[in-house]
Amino acid sequence: MKIVITKNYEELSKVAANEMADVVKSNPSAILGLATGGSPIGMYKELIRMNEAGEIDFSKVTTVNLDEYVGLSGEHSQSYRYFMNDNLFNHINIDKNNTYVPNGLAEDVESECKNYDNKIAELGGTDIQLLGIGNNGHIAFNEPDENLVSGTHLTSLTQDTIEANARFFDSIDEVPKTALTMGLGGIMKSKKIIVIASGESKAEAVKAINYKGDFMLNEIFLLKCGFEKQDIAHILNIDEKNFEYVQQGRLKGNTVFSNFYWEISGLLMTVNSEYFQ
Repeated sequence: MKIVITKNYEELSKVAANEMADVVKSNPSAILGLATGGSPIGMYKELIRMNEAGEIDFSKVTTVNLDEYVGLSGEHSQSYRYFMNDNLFNHINIDKNNTYVPNGLAEDVESECKNYDNKIAELGGTDIQLLGIGNNGHIAFNEPDENLVSGTHLTSLTQDTIEANARFFDSIDEVPKTALTMGLGGIMKSKKIIVIASGESKAEAVKAINYKGDFMLNEIFLLKCGFEKQDIAHILNIDEKNFEYVQQGRLKGNTVFSNFYWEISGLLMTVNSEYFQ
């Protein structure tokens, strides 16, 4: 397991960007799994800087995104296709034909989900997958639940998620109530995973993932999805005092660490230290 402790969001973003860049440098045709939201914006800015400085080349890279709101076109300013174009793709030398985001306007949702999974499989799966953590612990739009879906699927958003995302819309009534999301089974097929979290609103979710078996990454979830992981990375941005607290979080007990993360080679998690005092 690999834990990187960073002191602030800027350092978090650079650590995450370097992890992503290393994959591309070792494989110029890498398949990158990308995410949206506030947490990865700094990482994307750093990747743009690296690309402009000639440190990384995206010309042969392919990307797949985790999710998309149902009912929003790619031109809508709050769609995740728009987000990716605005925060990354428009600023790097990537072929947009090789960037994939679920189609939120698909007439046949079931076929769209199957086709998305098939496309990822056709690509050979992702070489690295970026994940954030929702305020309530959701990964992509997989909300905390005892019944979780392995493949890409239509999901209803919880009220917590709708309220958290309302800040991006003119009113909470405009926030879509459903989305297409990769399932956790598909996500965990990635060869490597980076999980990042930053901000006071994510503090409880991160603590719960570390210490409770009833949150998002729990034993029931792992069994249902049948994960077979080679390498997982979390970036954890906490201070020295709280790092000791994480280390003592019943890692040898009946927790997600003993049942899952300790069995793989990498764990890299980032959370902003100022929120864990």
